Amino acid sequence: MSYDYVIVGGGTAGSVLAARLSEDTDVRVLLLEAGSAIPLEAMANPLRWERLFGTRVDWGFSTTAQRHLNGDEIVYPRGRVLGGSSGINGMYHIRGDRTDYDAWAAAGAQGWDYASLLPYFRRSETAPGRDPAYRGTEGPMLVSVPEGRNRLWEAGYEALLEAGYRRNPDGNAESAFGATWNEMNVVGGTRQSVSDNYLRSLRRDNLTVLTEAQAYRVIIEGDRCVGVEYAVRGGAAETVRADREVVLAAGAVASPQLLQLSGVGPAAHLREVGIEVKVDLSGVGGNLHDHLMSQVRYQTPESMTATFSRKPRLLVGGIQIMFVDVVMHPRWKAGPENGFSIVASLEVAESRGSVRLASADPTAAPLIDPNYLSDERDVTALLDGLRIAREVGGTAALSEFHGKELTSGEDDTEFLRRIVYTQFHPAGTCRIGDDENAVLDPELRVYGLTGLRVADASVMPSSIRANLNATVLAIGERAAALIRGETNV
Repeated sequence: MSYDYVIVGGGTAGSVLAARLSEDTDVRVLLLEAGSAIPLEAMANPLRWERLFGTRVDWGFSTTAQRHLNGDEIVYPRGRVLGGSSGINGMYHIRGDRTDYDAWAAAGAQGWDYASLLPYFRRSETAPGRDPAYRGTEGPMLVSVPEGRNRLWEAGYEALLEAGYRRNPDGNAESAFGATWNEMNVVGGTRQSVSDNYLRSLRRDNLTVLTEAQAYRVIIEGDRCVGVEYAVRGGAAETVRADREVVLAAGAVASPQLLQLSGVGPAAHLREVGIEVKVDLSGVGGNLHDHLMSQVRYQTPESMTATFSRKPRLLVGGIQIMFVDVVMHPRWKAGPENGFSIVASLEVAESRGSVRLASADPTAAPLIDPNYLSDERDVTALLDGLRIAREVGGTAALSEFHGKELTSGEDDTEFLRRIVYTQFHPAGTCRIGDDENAVLDPELRVYGLTGLRVADASVMPSSIRANLNATVLAIGERAAALIRGETNV
């Protein structure tokens, strides 16, 4: 059987692509998703997202031993369900700053600057009460600040201002910097994954969504990608042809993994695992970057009750400051103490890692090596982030809420290497660019092949100062427009 377009991955970008491409009733679209279409009940509850790790809706990956983190292996959740990681993430809807995207264009990703991306950010969302010059008014994803109030988080916002940081009424508008309130993909107290808003209500004869169907590789004939090999529930391998294009939207781990399984990637590595080289592309699986978190912890006289209410956020330089309802011990484990944490996240990482194959077996987990803190500039930046978090925690605005600081005096490099943890934002492994290590041209086409594009977080050339989901929505929207040949939005 054949379709015009075969999309691999039903996460954020894949859901957008399937919805937008199937708007043309003259084309047939197939969406392949390895996970189930049936969500877990806990997915709907915004307060239970951490309990989803290690369940059937998570691939359950871990990194390789991180030599700069004392050899620790870091748990690496990735969504395995229709909606992908938007079904298990923290639901924050945060854009990067305009300078992040302008840096992409300056580095060779022409057409991916802020001004070019803004229409696609707007197309993806509805943000009531916001400036329509920057925010969407008719998009599928309803974005808002939670209405609930919590005395601690109100004090946290005042603490940011007391510490000297400027007030930003909308961190998703003209500038991302300053103190703002987090917006979320939550409606009526319930999570909205991207598949919920883009796909579940669609009833189109020209769109087929096939779940529990894991892609094994793309099929290449000569210099053209013509289809996908996949298996349903681990059964016998099947193939489907794509008359126009295959689009990989499987994420920053699985998209480079699939390319390598298909013979597209660093030639030496492919030969090492016994895969015939179809296209020698050294950049496939490289440039892996992520956001790392550290935290300052405070004890309170009474236990904190997690509530769904608005929370403050600060972006200063390359550091994001957020507040968490528990005392976060190393590797995001809640301890017995009553209290809360002020988290400092490194949003502009210099360290680079890789995704490689463990073997030629498409069902084998890939080797994920983020190479955390391999660049000393990241260490310096995170230590500065801890200083900012401690500065905020020491303000008069927060003084009534805590007693002692549980991390007092622990701010050296060795302490940092024990506590840092991923914010679950891998990106960059199939980056756009015009140099010899780039994987995609500015229209997301894989170099050396026709009929194959990639559209997900893997295309990002460098870090953005935000959680990734809002930007991946825009990537999916722009990818659909490129495929359809649209020039105006």
